[in-house]
Amino acid sequence: MTRFFTRTGAVVRAGAFAAAGALMLAGCAETGVGGAGGGGTSVAYGATKAEYQAALADMDPILLHTQSPGAKGSVAGSFVEKYVAAVEDWSGGKITFDLAYSDAIAKSTEIDDAVSDGRLDMGQVLTVYEPKEFPASAALLDAGVLSDQSVVTGVLQSNAWPAEVAFATPEIVSEFADKGLELMLPAYNAGMNALFCAQPGTGLADFAGKSVSVGSTVAGEQVSALGGTSTSVAYTEAYEALQRGVIDCSMVSPSAATIGGIVEVAPNAIIDPGAGLAVPTGNMVFNADLWANLPRAARQLLWDRLDVFLTAAIEDKIWPVTAGAVKKIKGYGGSVVPFSDDARAAIRRVNDSIVEKRADDPALLDGRAFVDSVREKSGRWSDIVAELGYTNDTDYNGFAEWYKPGKIDIGPYVQRVFQEILLDRRPA
Repeated sequence: MTRFFTRTGAVVRAGAFAAAGALMLAGCAETGVGGAGGGGTSVAYGATKAEYQAALADMDPILLHTQSPGAKGSVAGSFVEKYVAAVEDWSGGKITFDLAYSDAIAKSTEIDDAVSDGRLDMGQVLTVYEPKEFPASAALLDAGVLSDQSVVTGVLQSNAWPAEVAFATPEIVSEFADKGLELMLPAYNAGMNALFCAQPGTGLADFAGKSVSVGSTVAGEQVSALGGTSTSVAYTEAYEALQRGVIDCSMVSPSAATIGGIVEVAPNAIIDPGAGLAVPTGNMVFNADLWANLPRAARQLLWDRLDVFLTAAIEDKIWPVTAGAVKKIKGYGGSVVPFSDDARAAIRRVNDSIVEKRADDPALLDGRAFVDSVREKSGRWSDIVAELGYTNDTDYNGFAEWYKPGKIDIGPYVQRVFQEILLDRRPA
């Protein structure tokens, strides 16, 4: 029995009525959302908008509930808004969304529960905040230190290989399924992490004894490898801690550093293309009960328009935010630089150790196979990105002047992600 039922063609939340139990029992007798019971017409991958609208013409309207991490119209939530708009448009209005803003329904640590219990039908789960709940996903997060950190090719490579590894790792898929979640797009990111420091410095001597605020155990290992001391400071308190000298650096994304004002007091940023810092990722999920009962064509459309989701995450969020952060950094007298040779070597050694330890991770049935997959797929996607012709024509410092919306055509890349990763899992 699902948590959803149909009533005059619309999806209705069982919890919205006092007589929820009786209504849910009545709902179990229904054939499913829109009367299709998970079946119905199939639409081929690559179908036109007109073909999708024709396939969905006789379907009862469906209302889906989701949320955006940002305020309406903000860069932070643009990728969700564009995805929602594309699905509504391509469905001819047969699928619509009730979109809440600024994580109004569930905060970061509660999104998985909200999708599972039906408060949300779809959401972006951040497993970085719940490593004990998602231990296999935590292993993949740790392995993310192997991602290319460069400003163009790194964004593309790091948003592809972890998703391929996730779908190829049964334990990752299962830990979502066990919570009643259909995993749609795993392990996408919102940009690289960086070290933002009050004083300039790139070598081991510069970091010796320095206090660095981090958000994960792996990040702490990286700080230790540099000779520093890791500590945990709430994001909302990082500005004051840096200003007062309580901490010397903070490991956060350029977006978080800009929004939180950290750039103002710590404009000396380090992002090294060849020595990755831990990269937090998100996971697009759907309520599994509802997913199974949606008409086939509706599921296929929701899946196919993940191309819009991924495109907007990169074009509307990562690159514009990076350009804006670089301008802020320069405005406060800083710059974005790589590590010195000795620090880069130290980070590479600890990163190799971090990944290798996953071979004995109890959350993985075959840790050695997982590590081999991580190493193979991260390298393969670096090759694919190069094969598609993407290059780094500038470093981070020049990116703000070089980049303009539409300058990089990521269409071929997104199509390749679908072909290599998403197509095999497309609803049949």
